[in-house]
Amino acid sequence: ETVVEELQADTRRAYLELGGVLYTDWAYQISYDFSHNSGGDNRSEDGYFDEASLSYNGFKPVSIKVGRFDPDFGLEKATSSKWVTAQERTAAYDLVDWANSHNGGMGLQVSGNAGDSVYGSAGVFAKDATNQDEDGDSSKQFNLRGVFAPMHEAGNVLHFGVNYAQRDLSDTAFDGRIRSRLGMRGVSTDGGQDAGDNGNRLTLAGVNNTPAGAYDTDKAWGLEAAFATGPFSIQGEYVKRKVKADADAFQDIKADGYYGQVAYTITGEARGYKLGKFDSIKPSNKQIGAWEVFYRYDHISAEDDNGAFANVGDIEGKVHNVGLNWYANESIKLSGVYVKANVENAENNVGDDSGDGFVMRAQYV
Repeated sequence: ETVVEELQADTRRAYLELGGVLYTDWAYQISYDFSHNSGGDNRSEDGYFDEASLSYNGFKPVSIKVGRFDPDFGLEKATSSKWVTAQERTAAYDLVDWANSHNGGMGLQVSGNAGDSVYGSAGVFAKDATNQDEDGDSSKQFNLRGVFAPMHEAGNVLHFGVNYAQRDLSDTAFDGRIRSRLGMRGVSTDGGQDAGDNGNRLTLAGVNNTPAGAYDTDKAWGLEAAFATGPFSIQGEYVKRKVKADADAFQDIKADGYYGQVAYTITGEARGYKLGKFDSIKPSNKQIGAWEVFYRYDHISAEDDNGAFANVGDIEGKVHNVGLNWYANESIKLSGVYVKANVENAENNVGDDSGDGFVMRAQYV
C-alpha cells in the first residue's frame, strides 16, 4: 500500500467581476480570473476572461445573451461557486464537463421565466479550437434547461429541473477522456491540474486524441430536485451521458452519476434562493455569524467497451464529503470539508484506488 500525505496551498479563486446596465435594457458582465484555477487544461498562466457577455432585456421576461459564458446545465452549476455548499461542485459533473463549460468558446442563449415558478433557457455554442472538425470549424453544441419551482422563497423551496445538452463530434478529433478529480484538486499551475505525488486524475473512459470519424454525437441528460424548509435543505442531481460511435471499429461510451446532499444551518438561517438556483446564507447575528453543516455523497460510473479502459469491469467512483461552513458576515466565509473517495476497477499512476483529504478555504467577496 502506498501512503502519500501532503499539505499544499493555492489561490483557488481570484476574480475581478464587473457588471452593470447600459441604456436601461442592456446588461453586461465581465469576469476575469487571475488565478486561472477555474479553467481547464488550456488556460493561460496569466489568467483569462471567464465571462464576457452582453444581454438584451428589453423583451421582459425574456433575455437574450451573447458572448463568452457557461451554458445552462444543472442546479449546482447555476449556483455561483462562491455560494455552493461544498467547496467543489459534485464529481458527477466531471462526467459531462463540456455540457456546462464554455471551454473558451462563444454562445447565444435565450432565457425567460413565467412568474416566480417557471424558468427556461435554450442556447447554442461554438467551442474553442481544441475541438475542430476536419474543415477547421469549431464543434457545435446546444443546451436546454427547464425549472419548475412551486415553492421559491428562502427557507421554503420545492425545486425540479431537467437539462439536455448535445454536441456534434462528426469528423472531429477530440480529447475523449472522461476524468474526475473525485472532489480534490491539485495545486500546481494551469488551473490546478497537477496533483503532484498524489497521482493523476481518475480516467473512467475514453482516450486522448480520439481520431476524427470515430464518434458522431455526444449527448448529456440531467435531472435536479431540491427541497428546503427553514434552515434545512436537501438536494440531488442525476446525469447521464452517451457518446455515440460513428465507426464500426468503435463502441458507444456511456456514463452516469448522481449526488445527494443534506445541509443544516445550526444558527437558524435559511439558504437564499432565486428562481433556478440557490444563493448565499446571510447571517442574522453579526457577532457569531451563520454556521452550516453538510454531507454530500457522489457516485459516478462509466462503461467503455473499446478496450482502452474498464478491461476488468465498469469503473465506479464514490466520494463522501462532510463539511462545515462559517459565514462570518456577508463578505467572509470560512469552510472546511473532509473528503473520502474510493474507486472500483481502476487505479491511478501511483497504484492507488482510494484516498482521503481535508480541505480548508477562506473566501472574501
